[in-house]
Amino acid sequence: MSHVNNLESQHNDPGFANIWQELKWRGLVHVSTDEAELEKLLAGDPITYYCGFDPTAPSLHLGNLVQLLVMRRLQLAGHKPLGLVGGSTGLIGDPRPTAERTLNTKDTVAEWVGYLQAQVRRFLSFEGDNAARMVNNLDWTAPLSAIDFLREIGKHFRVGTMLRKDAVASRLNSEEGISYTEFSYQILQGMDYLQLNRDYGCVLQTGGSDQWGNLTSGTELIRKVDGKSVHALGTPLITNADGTKFGKSEGNAIWLDAAMCSPYAFYQFWLNTADADVVDRLKVFTFLTRAEIEELEKSVAERPFAREGQRKLAYEVTSLVHGVDATEKVIAASAAVFGNGDLSVLDEATLAAATAELPSAKVGAGELGIIELLVASGLSDSKSAARRTVGEGGAYVNNAKVSDPDAVIGRDELLHGRYLLLRRGKKNLATVEVDA
Repeated sequence: MSHVNNLESQHNDPGFANIWQELKWRGLVHVSTDEAELEKLLAGDPITYYCGFDPTAPSLHLGNLVQLLVMRRLQLAGHKPLGLVGGSTGLIGDPRPTAERTLNTKDTVAEWVGYLQAQVRRFLSFEGDNAARMVNNLDWTAPLSAIDFLREIGKHFRVGTMLRKDAVASRLNSEEGISYTEFSYQILQGMDYLQLNRDYGCVLQTGGSDQWGNLTSGTELIRKVDGKSVHALGTPLITNADGTKFGKSEGNAIWLDAAMCSPYAFYQFWLNTADADVVDRLKVFTFLTRAEIEELEKSVAERPFAREGQRKLAYEVTSLVHGVDATEKVIAASAAVFGNGDLSVLDEATLAAATAELPSAKVGAGELGIIELLVASGLSDSKSAARRTVGEGGAYVNNAKVSDPDAVIGRDELLHGRYLLLRRGKKNLATVEVDA
């Protein structure tokens, strides 16, 4: 994944009195410890705060992106971030409301820790007076014996309180129940906060509101053990206006790793945002100012057909995650596929991503007549129909009109030596892969 190349251009909106008010306007405050105290704390001298990410997959996803951008906003306000990738909590797994997680091997988790650390690094600055730090909770849990863990940490947790946590309660009422391993997760996360408070003076943990039980396990542990008051902030879970789950596409998570979700697919996901959701997404996922977002909100209301909000959203978020260069390639690819650009300048990966959802066919090297190609691709259901398409001026190969029904496509016209993009009329597209 390429580095975010516009990190320095990000900024908090000067139109707000403080970062807390900006977070609230952006819809990023769902639940927190004492709000007045937290607002005062964030408006004062720099504090140290953290957010944790567990390596339960080789990439972070859009839910994690919410937290990464909250971390970046707080850092831009002058505060000091700790990015925690959970080498130990990743071995256990945060309890899901539905079923037990499959435990990954230690080697797999260690490998994924490296992947996630690289992703987290791209959203924070590790230079300056409020430079970020990366931490791994395996560093302080691995040396701890089970007896010491139970005596020093476990004794401060009450089972009744632990049972009331949402995810635990859901699992207890399910057929599968919950293992002691996952039940103990909240103790481990609470210990993380205690350790970071002692080592770095960390006084704020952020996370999704579905993590609230785990967040408060840390605040309570610190209060009981060291007599200190610290804070937690839970952001709302992002949902679509129609009630469907945000961040899913065709049943798959939208990953931040380009190998798991191409920049083209990532861009298209944001471009397809519903009008009812686009303003909220601009607030949460971009660094555009309030004035800029309100201008786009006006456009969405008055000129929804222009889709200015969606195009700006897709450009901004894709640039943050994959970089400006990759985003510009995606936009060029989208235009080229629909006849408004040069297909030959697209690299193979971008071309493949841009045409992934199109009908496709494979043909032999000796089957490159335009009539045969139209039939093989499914754009025409017979040779006579294909001849009519060509005769009416509706056949295109790689955006070039083909007017001769006897035309044969030369191998020098193949994209990357093996692909052709066929079009019938304005909108009917298909790809053909030619065997060597």
